Amino acid sequence: MDDILVLGEREKALLAFEGRSWASPGAKERAIREELDLAPVRYYQLLNALIDDERALAYAPVTVNRLRRVRESRRAER
Repeated sequence: MDDILVLGEREKALLAFEGRSWASPGAKERAIREELDLAPVRYYQLLNALIDDERALAYAPVTVNRLRRVRESRRAER
């Protein structure tokens, strides 16, 4: 398979991380810092760009479609 069509390990890790459930937003933010070594703001920037990538949709359709729906509902509220 062509490498351009495959997600990198970082992108896969972000999608796997986002697929987990969290007891609280604080627990998730702590885990973002500790497990991914990212600031939460940067994590959400990367994730937001990633959910527009068709490779991400092919890799984790349930997670990506859920995130797209959440993003669209937030945009509609503004």
